[in-house]
Formats: sequence, structure tokens, C-alpha cells
Amino acid sequence: MFQMTKEKFVVIGKEGSTSDGEGFIRKLWNDANGHFHEIAHLAKKNASGRIVGIWGAMTDFSRSFQPWEGGFQKGLYLAGVECTDDAEAPEGWTKWTIPGYEYLVVENQNGAFQKTIAQMKEEGISLAGAVHEYTDPATGKDYLYFPIRKTDEAKNSEKPLPSEEKPSVS
Repeated sequence: MFQMTKEKFVVIGKEGSTSDGEGFIRKLWNDANGHFHEIAHLAKKNASGRIVGIWGAMTDFSRSFQPWEGGFQKGLYLAGVECTDDAEAPEGWTKWTIPGYEYLVVENQNGAFQKTIAQMKEEGISLAGAVHEYTDPATGKDYLYFPIRKTDEAKNSEKPLPSEEKPSVS
């Protein structure tokens, strides 16, 4: 486990809901991976030209990037890639701008979500937002990002969006 700050960032992907039924996340990833060529040019890249990150981003139904509801069982999910801030989502894709947070980051393996939530509770640390999944394209390792504090930029500029709107760069 380590701690890091990540300022607001953009993910473009395929959006779904826990209301879509069992296996909806797998279906989103199959759709996103099958059509990745449609957004590959929008993906943010590092100095070596590699994609910066693949995200399984989450938010509550109010789209305010709070944790999933009902004991982390109900919410929205975006299977996508980190993109440049000014990227526009093509038809059939959705763009989220995720607020900046200070995160606890853990490798996603062997019940990491439940273990980290329990450890945070023991240490008196609260979630400040929705947990996100991150895959490092360079290593293929999967991580969970637990937001524990909004960054100053996020505190000053981010507001919940009406439920009928999609998050976008302001």
C-alpha cells in the first residue's frame, strides 16, 4: 500500500450500471476492448509513447464520484482509458472527469478491497469518494485507488452534476 495524489483526470470509456445485471462489468470491458481503435488516438501517453492508464472508474448514481451505495453494491462503472483533458468522447462512448484526490493505492489481489476497507476503518480513515480500478499498461498489474481526501483544486472546482448529465471537462 502506498499513498499518492492524482489531480483531476479524464477517462473515456463504456458506461454501465449495476442495474444492468450480473456480468455488466465484463460486458463493458468486452465492448471497450473490441472498439478501442475508436478512441486509441485520444489516449494520454507518457514520454515513451505508452498509454498512461486503463481505468475501471466508479461513481454513485448521483454522478458526484461518491462511493457506490448499498454497501458498495450499487453504482455506475466506466471501462476506459485515461485521455487528454480536451478529448471529446465519440458517439457510443462516455467521458468522465474524475476529481483530484489523495489516494491509498493497493495491488488488486486476494480480497484487497475488503481488506483495505477494514484497515481504513480500524485506522479511522474514511473514503472521500468512489474507489477506482487501475491497470498499469507497462506492467499489467491491477491496483485499487481509495480516495481519502480531495485535493485543493478539486475542493474549489468540482460540483456534483445533475443525474441526467454526463461528467465533462469544465
